[in-house]
Amino acid sequence: MSNELKTPFRYDYVGSFLRPQALKDAKAQLRKNEISKEDYDKIVDEEVAKLVAKQKELGCHVITDGEFRRTFWHLDFMWGFEGVEHENTGGGIQFHGELALLDDTYLVGKLKAKPHPFVEYFKFLKQFEDEQTVAKYTIPAPAQTFQQFIIPDNLESTRKFYETNEELIHDIAKAYREVIKQFYDAGCRNLQFDDCTWGAVVGDAAKLRYKALGIDLETVKAQLLEVNNLALEGKPENLVITSHICRGNYNSTYFSSGAYDSVADYVFAKENVDALLLEYDDERSGSFEALAKVSPDKKVVLGLITTKSPKLEDKETVIARIKEASKYVPLERLCLSPQCGFASCEIGNKLTEEEQWAKLRLVKEVAEEVWEQN
Repeated sequence: MSNELKTPFRYDYVGSFLRPQALKDAKAQLRKNEISKEDYDKIVDEEVAKLVAKQKELGCHVITDGEFRRTFWHLDFMWGFEGVEHENTGGGIQFHGELALLDDTYLVGKLKAKPHPFVEYFKFLKQFEDEQTVAKYTIPAPAQTFQQFIIPDNLESTRKFYETNEELIHDIAKAYREVIKQFYDAGCRNLQFDDCTWGAVVGDAAKLRYKALGIDLETVKAQLLEVNNLALEGKPENLVITSHICRGNYNSTYFSSGAYDSVADYVFAKENVDALLLEYDDERSGSFEALAKVSPDKKVVLGLITTKSPKLEDKETVIARIKEASKYVPLERLCLSPQCGFASCEIGNKLTEEEQWAKLRLVKEVAEEVWEQN
């Protein structure tokens, strides 16, 4: 692997991919106790290897494991901390027109780091790095973990162990710093925080939701920024950490809508990440004007290609939108990607694997045309 390869790249992607049929079948067999965990893990390894081969065939410079080892993009990571338990009760979170089925995930003690299984998953992926590609691993942002344990359904159990949000923020940040070190020691130089918390506090619906809870929205934003930045303190200089921000992605549905304007002074201006991967695939994201708040030390990856629909975007329209965004962030600090992963949870979005790859081919084609001409 070349030490010069760092995310994000001109054509990039968020990280998750549709689960292939062989993996779906194996997961169903595992749940029915028809195959052993060892046999299942072997199948996952094989499918990850196939995915990486396809990523390389496309000409991608970043490789991921597609999040094939996870059920949920965020909760599985949280289960890797001490003090966290989960249970499938058939509940979830209401998305636009659909219930996202999620395991209840809650605290049963103080949250602490331990050897995290995701680090072992990364080690498997890292073996596929070469002179043209670098492995990226995606984990939920510290703010996402913080939010999980202060939602109304969890707050009572959380208060048994943490009297204040500040105490919880301190322990989450400390645990993340330790896990980040585990990744670094395993050879990881490119980590991505996935963060839906900022998307959840934008728009009129968020104002009403938090007002009903008696919570000041500006305090929430300050705490989201605090926990993320505390977790980033002391990170090695040669470790790139980016943040992907979206408004929810489950079976082609979404959780929230609203422009970035109301959070730009926090996350765009002050979050200490190296780049922001931003959802901009439809009108729910608002205009590009908020990009003017992005600090000059950050790159911006424009998520202009949707993963929620198989319909291919018009190339010239995408190019025009990149040009529009460059009024606020210089073109040399911009990149292009889909707005989110293709399968944030194992259920995946409503498109085929071939349609998934067609989206990524379009991203590459547009990026090469835009940046090679400038």
